[in-house]
Parts: sequence; structure tokens; C-alpha cells
Amino acid sequence: MVLNGVEYEEEANKIIKELEEKGYGNLPVCIAKTQYSFSDDAKNLLCIEPFKIHVKNVILKTGANFIVILTGNIFTMPGLPKIPAAEKIDIDENENIVGIF
Repeated sequence: MVLNGVEYEEEANKIIKELEEKGYGNLPVCIAKTQYSFSDDAKNLLCIEPFKIHVKNVILKTGANFIVILTGNIFTMPGLPKIPAAEKIDIDENENIVGIF
């Protein structure tokens, strides 16, 4: 595996600069990337050739007190509601499941 550097999108660089200016520069960092490769490219399974990590976006998670770096073509899961949908699921008197969306 040969990491050949990191490329930052212009917007990601802007966000990093803003976070540092606001005092968030020392927070822990979580890298969000594909699970299929050490690179950010899911098709580059073996990482034999030198590759670069592509930083597309940077997100501050103030509640968790860390920064998420989004690389490649990654999608994040939406946050969960305070009350899970499972709380509304039940079985009625005729043994039918009710409350599923």
C-alpha cells in the first residue's frame, strides 16, 4: 500500500480553515471512507499502485466533540429520531402488526 498524498476540495480547505480559526483544530478526527479499500476508492481493492486520499467535505460534530472527514464518494447515515419508529409498532387484538409506517 502506497499512499501518495491527500487532495482537498476547495470547500473542504475552507471549512478546515474556519474550524481552526474557531478553536476546533485540536479535536479528534474520524475519517469516513469506503469499507472496501484502504484508499477512498471502493474499486481499488489491493492498493498496489500509489493513490491519493480525496477529502470532499469536513463536518464538525459538536455534540460528539470530533470532526468527520468525508473522502471519496461516501454517504453518511442520517441521524436517528429521539423516538424510534419501533416504539409505535404493536400487535392488535387480531394478531395483526400495526404501526409500521
